[in-house]
Amino acid sequence: MVTIRIWVYDGIMASGVAGPIDVFNAANLLSAQEATRGPTPSPIFAWRVESPDGQSVRAASGQSVPVDGKIDPRKRADAILLAAPFFSNMDEFVGRREQLNALSSALRRQHKAGAVLAAYCTGNYLLAEAGLLDGRVATTHWAKAADFAQRYPHVELRAREVLTGGDGILSGGSVTSYLNLAVRLVEMFAGEKLAAKTAKSLLIDMNRTSQASFATLLDEHGHADPLVARAQQRMEATLQQGFRLSELAAWLAVSERTLNRRFKQAVGLAPLAYLQNLRIEVAKQLLESRPISVDRVSQRVGYGDISTFRQLFKRKTSLSPSEYQMRFGRASVVDDTERE
Repeated sequence: MVTIRIWVYDGIMASGVAGPIDVFNAANLLSAQEATRGPTPSPIFAWRVESPDGQSVRAASGQSVPVDGKIDPRKRADAILLAAPFFSNMDEFVGRREQLNALSSALRRQHKAGAVLAAYCTGNYLLAEAGLLDGRVATTHWAKAADFAQRYPHVELRAREVLTGGDGILSGGSVTSYLNLAVRLVEMFAGEKLAAKTAKSLLIDMNRTSQASFATLLDEHGHADPLVARAQQRMEATLQQGFRLSELAAWLAVSERTLNRRFKQAVGLAPLAYLQNLRIEVAKQLLESRPISVDRVSQRVGYGDISTFRQLFKRKTSLSPSEYQMRFGRASVVDDTERE
């Protein structure tokens, strides 16, 4: 029997505990249904929910999450699944040094003993704090990518990916990737056929490979540089017009070199790269909110050449504009002939 230990602590998302358990339970039931002859086989998967002190934990929602016992790094496990903390500011979570150090030590011991370690969303911070992601590929929630990369520069972060894996460590991206992660564990321990059947029965899309279509490409103006703020406001006001760095610099009465330097310092991007992200973000909002053709969206955000717009949009979001509109739009397109 495959033993999966789900490690929890205060501040997690409760769905990240119940969701994977539902996947493992479904795999057990589907496996039993396939055995048409002979006695009913034993379940493939067994799981335990464990906390640092063996007491129930309080989820971010305030919900009490019961546990089966205390985390013991010496207890055998085939896999450890880390529930993700739900914090807007990860400094608060990373500041819990006593808890973090104990979990890090336990994770290193389990990994050394051969257990598969699996984390999703901000749970990947735990693996990184334990040093287990140094030199390895990992992902995390797209909104935490910049913070994660800054904190853990030795991790090969692939924030666009939904799942990454290697060396006995599985890493999931944004919140509901715990479902994909659980199905991947079913595949690892019980085979591809049962994993596919489990995913299909629970309507889990294992073909989603990128978080990019869900990502917000721009942070708010959260910086203290008034020059760059004026530049951003000018870009927003003149979005449909062609962009020339020289004209923007002249309007701001600074040199192009100064504008480039200040922009990179404040935003982390060159002005042209920021403008591209701004245009795609506005395009996403238009495609989501109203019945509008792709050609019209392209014009509204300043791209006279629709093929250039389509290529850039797909590169930024992993979906074509019409695919994005079909998936996220709240109204249908007026003229279907303008779809790709």
